[in-house]
Amino acid sequence: MKVFQIGAAGGVGRRLAHLLIDRGDVVTGMYRNPAQAEAVRATGATPLAGDLIDDSVEELARKISGHDAVVFSAGAHGTGMDKTTLIDGKGLEKAAAAATRAGASRFVLVSVFPDALRGGGAGEGFEHYIKVKKTADVHLTRTGLDWLIVRPGTLLDTPGTGRVTAGPAVEYGDVHRDDVAAFIDAALHEPALSRVIVELTAGDTPVADAVARLASSAA
Repeated sequence: MKVFQIGAAGGVGRRLAHLLIDRGDVVTGMYRNPAQAEAVRATGATPLAGDLIDDSVEELARKISGHDAVVFSAGAHGTGMDKTTLIDGKGLEKAAAAATRAGASRFVLVSVFPDALRGGGAGEGFEHYIKVKKTADVHLTRTGLDWLIVRPGTLLDTPGTGRVTAGPAVEYGDVHRDDVAAFIDAALHEPALSRVIVELTAGDTPVADAVARLASSAA
C-alpha cells in the first residue's frame, strides 16, 4: 500500500511510519517545518514539504496523487486557537477534498476522545480544540471517502504494551502512542473497518485481536 501521512513528524506519525515501512508499505510523510524533514526520513518514509494552511486543495491533491491511503494525524499542538481552526479543522477539510481528487479513497483520521480532560479545567484553548475536532469528524463522515476515525485517550510516551481497549464507545483512559500507531497500522489494512469511529485506550486485548473483533462486528 502507498500511504500519504499528514503529520508524519508527530509522536504517532513517526511511530506509524516505522510500522508501515516494516510491513512493506511505501510511505510519504508530509512535514511543515523544514527542521522536521530528517525526522521523517529517519522513519524510512520519503519526506515531502507541505502546509495545510497555505497549500490549496489542488496543491495537496498533487502531493497525494499516486497514493492509496491518507493518514491524518496533524495538529496545531497548542499554538493558538486560530491555528487549531486552520490545521485541525480547515486543514482536515482540505485534506479530505484533496484525497478525493487524488483518488486516495482510504482515509484515517486521528481524532480525540470526547471525554478528554473533561472537568479538569483545561482552559478555553482546549475546549476550542475539542469542538474543532468534533466538527472535523462530522465533516469527514459526510464525505464519500472510505474513512476511519480513531479517537485515542490521553496519549502517553512511555513504551506500549501491545494491548488496547477498542470499540465504538469505551470508558475514557490513557493510551500509549506506540499502541495507537500499532492499532492504526493494523486497522488501515483491514478493509472491513470502513466508515466507523473507534475509541481507543490502554487495555488487555492484543492489538491484532482488537482489530479483528471490530472488523467482525462491522462486516
